[in-house]
Amino acid sequence: MNLIYLDNNATTELDSQVISAMAEAVQNAWGNPSSIHRVGQAARRQVDLARQTICDLIGCEDRELVFTSGGTESVNLAIRGSLEAHRRKKVFVTSRLEHSSVRDLAEKLEKNGTEVVWLKNANNGLIDLNCLKELLSARSDEIALVSIMWANNETGVIQPIAEIGSICQELGVHFHTDATQWVGKMPTDLSSLPIDLLSFAAHKFHGPLGAGGLFIKRGVRIEPQIFGGGHERGLRAGTENVAGIVGMAVAAKLAKQWLETNGREQVALLRDIFEQAIVNASDGASINGYSAPRMWDVTNIGFARLEAEAILMMLSEQGVCASAGAACSSGSIEPSAVLLAMGIDPSIAYGSLRFSLSRETTESEMQEAAEIVIGVVTKLRRSLASV
Repeated sequence: MNLIYLDNNATTELDSQVISAMAEAVQNAWGNPSSIHRVGQAARRQVDLARQTICDLIGCEDRELVFTSGGTESVNLAIRGSLEAHRRKKVFVTSRLEHSSVRDLAEKLEKNGTEVVWLKNANNGLIDLNCLKELLSARSDEIALVSIMWANNETGVIQPIAEIGSICQELGVHFHTDATQWVGKMPTDLSSLPIDLLSFAAHKFHGPLGAGGLFIKRGVRIEPQIFGGGHERGLRAGTENVAGIVGMAVAAKLAKQWLETNGREQVALLRDIFEQAIVNASDGASINGYSAPRMWDVTNIGFARLEAEAILMMLSEQGVCASAGAACSSGSIEPSAVLLAMGIDPSIAYGSLRFSLSRETTESEMQEAAEIVIGVVTKLRRSLASV
C-alpha cells in the first residue's frame, strides 16, 4: 500500500538537504551562541548566517527578525507583546476565521478584560473590509492591534493583506498577520508591504518543527513574553535552537528557489483536477471557500451528511493522510469553527475534510487519492442508504 500524504498544512516532510544541514550543525555548531569563546562564536556565526538567509526569503532586515519556537509562539509574542506595549489602548481586533492560536488567545484575553472586536466576514471566508474601515475610523485611538491571517490553514482562502494593512496604516493602527500558511509557499517582500508584525513557522515549508520567526517592523514596539536573558535583542529569552535555525535557513533557501519556478501553477492544477473529480463523482460534495482567492496547496471539501472522522479513518486504512481541519475533543471531531463562521451548514461542516499538498506532491498520488476518496464516500453513502 502506497502512503499518500495530503496533510501538508499540518506539517511538511523535512527536505533531505535540511536534514543534512541540521546533522552537521548538531555535530559542529553545538556551542551556546551567547558564549564569547570560540565554540560559542562558531554557533553564533551559524545563527547570523541563517538569519540573513531567512530574511532574504521574506524581504526584511536582519534586525527585524526574532527567532521563536514556531508560529504559535510568534503569534502570542506579537499579540500579547503589542497589548502590553500599548496599555492605554484596550481593544484587540481579529476574526473568527483565525487559526486557534489567535482565536483561542483572543477568547482568553476577552475573559480577562480585554475588549475583543470580532470582524464580520463574507460566506466565502473573506473579511468585510467596510466593517474594518468603519471600526478603525471610529475607534483607532483605542485599538492596540489588528490581527488577520494571510492564508487560512483550513480553506486556503487568501485575505487581501495589502489592503487591510493599508487601512490600518492610514488610521495609525498596528497590523499583525499570521502568515504561517503563506511564508515559504508564496513570494513575500515585507519591505514593500504595510505589515507591522508577521508570524511564520519552518515546518510548513519543509523545515524542522520547533523553529519559527516573528517579523517586527523597524520602529514597532512590543513587550517580551519570555524572560531570562537578553537573547534576540531582549525580545525572546532562551538559548537559540541553532540546529533548528540552520535547518529553517536551508528550507528558506530551497523555498525561495522553488518559488522562482512555475511549481505553484503545476500543483494548483493537480489540486483543481482532484477537486473536480471528487465533486463530479460524489453526491453532496462541495468546495468550501471556492469563490474566494485560495492558496495553490489546499482544498477543503464538504461531504454533506457524512462524518469527517469516519471518512478519515477509512482513508487512513487505505494510505491516504488528510485531516478534518478541526479540533479533536473527547475522542470526537467537532465541526470546524472556521467553517461555521463562514456560514456553512453544520451538516456540511461536520463532514468536511482538508487535503493539503506540497511541492513534492505528484500527479499519480493525486489520481490515486481521488479514486480512494470517491470509493470511501460512495461506500459510506451506501451504508447510510441501507440504514
